[in-house]
Amino acid sequence: MNDKQKLYVDTAYQMFGKDEITKQEIKQVNKKLKMKSSPAWLIKDPQFRLTRGVYKLPVGGVINPSKTVKQNVAVEKPAAPSAKQIAVTQSSGQSLIPSKEQTFVPFGNYKDIKNIVKSGIFYPTFITGLSGNGKTLGVIQSCAELKKELIRVNITIETDEDDLLGGFRLQDGETVWHDGPVVEAMKRGAVLLLDEIDLASNKIMCLQPVLEGSGVFLKKIGQFVEPQDGFQIFATANTKGKGSDDGRFIGTNILNEAFLERFPVTFEQEYPKANIEQKILDNVMSHYGLKDTGYTSNLVKWADVIRRTFNDGGIDEIIATRRLVHIINAFAIFKNKLKAVEVCINRFDTDTKNSFLDLYTKVDSGVSIEELNQGSSNDSEDYVDPINEDINV
Repeated sequence: MNDKQKLYVDTAYQMFGKDEITKQEIKQVNKKLKMKSSPAWLIKDPQFRLTRGVYKLPVGGVINPSKTVKQNVAVEKPAAPSAKQIAVTQSSGQSLIPSKEQTFVPFGNYKDIKNIVKSGIFYPTFITGLSGNGKTLGVIQSCAELKKELIRVNITIETDEDDLLGGFRLQDGETVWHDGPVVEAMKRGAVLLLDEIDLASNKIMCLQPVLEGSGVFLKKIGQFVEPQDGFQIFATANTKGKGSDDGRFIGTNILNEAFLERFPVTFEQEYPKANIEQKILDNVMSHYGLKDTGYTSNLVKWADVIRRTFNDGGIDEIIATRRLVHIINAFAIFKNKLKAVEVCINRFDTDTKNSFLDLYTKVDSGVSIEELNQGSSNDSEDYVDPINEDINV
């Protein structure tokens, strides 16, 4: 067999552990190796056809092309390759310590997160909160401050054991084992950040032993990996792993209770207080060589009114701290305050966008936060929703 044929056979054997393969299994191998079509040398050569839709894998070498394999001939299954026979890539020597962000302002659970990392005690931590309120950034910047290596994994519903723990990859025509980010973090004693963990499927359950701090057995290569001192896990999510009842975070899933129970602590991250949020925006302004505390103050007031209305159930959208930073970035580009706001809220539906824009013009014209929030209590008969007052319902 040539190298490509040998790779195909080895991959199929590693996946299914047998010396015959069905058409459906062939499709899975094709997908694994990113092949656009099935191997003609296997499915079109009569010596490999056992029965309809079932083919013989020439494990261990080439079957004599002059002889046809008979279906009723018992073939001894060769032993799976031992760990010593498998090539394993070595960890790269590059530093994984994140860079400090000059505009960052500590708030929320930052101090607690930093203490967990600094302690060296393995303590898996779940961080939940609305989008754009600094959950991920807090973990990254705590590692930057402590000069601690960090590996971030963005979780999706497609994330599986191969993505997390590692798998075989094609390298220079050979099948080589590559450690996944979880194993890499364990070996380095680094912080592992599982971002958007509530998007995961049940395939994430492969992390159960890792979350217990007991190490993990890599069954594909027969090796046991123990975490080095300092290994830590943080997981961020917009929900608490119970799904999104209001449909706001489409794609989030209900995580297994046994999985969630492996996290001893959950932090609830809120948006920063007004003075902290303005400091963040002022820092971003300063980064661009700009200064306009009146503008940043108005943006913070504007976002505060919107969040109050959101919390009261008056609207379905919210302005996150991250979006306020987007607005400052837009202002640095366009040098127009109103345009910066408008282009950054165009993502919302027309009614919401128009009401948000109208509210900003009121804040910018000097209407006080007290006037905008007056009657926010449901007990007031004269209550006027500052967001929806101009919308015909």
